[in-house]
Amino acid sequence: MPDKIMHRLLILSLLTALLCGCATVPVTNRRQLTLIPAAQMHALSFQQYDEALGNVKLSTQARQVGQIRRVGKHVAQAAESFVAENGMNMKFDWTFNLIEDDSQANAWAMPGGRVAFYTGILPYCQDETGIAVVMGHEVAHALAKHSNERMSGALLTQLGHAALTEAIKSEPERTRQIFMAAAGVGVQLGYVLPFSRLQESEADRIGLILMAKAGYDPRAASGFWQRMATSGKQKPPELLSTHPADSRRIRDIEHHLPEALSYYRRRAN
Repeated sequence: MPDKIMHRLLILSLLTALLCGCATVPVTNRRQLTLIPAAQMHALSFQQYDEALGNVKLSTQARQVGQIRRVGKHVAQAAESFVAENGMNMKFDWTFNLIEDDSQANAWAMPGGRVAFYTGILPYCQDETGIAVVMGHEVAHALAKHSNERMSGALLTQLGHAALTEAIKSEPERTRQIFMAAAGVGVQLGYVLPFSRLQESEADRIGLILMAKAGYDPRAASGFWQRMATSGKQKPPELLSTHPADSRRIRDIEHHLPEALSYYRRRAN
């Protein structure tokens, strides 16, 4: 086939992918590219979640594990309610675990509802409302399909749309590595990788709504990020980091608080 025709077919294929794979992020209404079917994302997620947890030590502290799972249940119910209210076609199978690692002040969520916290973040949370700040943020990543968006972009760039479906089947190791990076979790010991600044900001905003719908005061979010900001850990300038700077993050959270408080007060009434 002549190169010119092949070039046109490739352009047509990519345009089809862009048109058919477009979705909208809830709340922000940003258009995003999500090419991977939910069933495939969830199958990868559940497999990699089990593998990641197999490389770490799970906490046996009943009180702390109970807090994570109790808050997780409430935020998950809020997410399910949000999905139903907005006519979104999404299914979740929620699982919440606490990893025993005081050196990591972090948490992550995979597509389909697989969530993990590290014990190192609990001192910054202080209580269940603080846990809800983090839980809402991580569940928001799953709700906004951020991992699908990142994996779609990576696969499209590295493998091309024509080979995408076949690559998932024929190149499982490469696909797995792309998925783990897209999901925000590294291959080794569940190491957390950063989402983009835009995705982090979206998760902050959506997370406020989810925690508010779950019955937790979203005003606690500012205090949590202030504690994280004064943790003493050196951070790169915002332009060199994919995470928003603490001052900007807190300012944006306070800007979106009225929106989240409307959900919180509605639930209280």
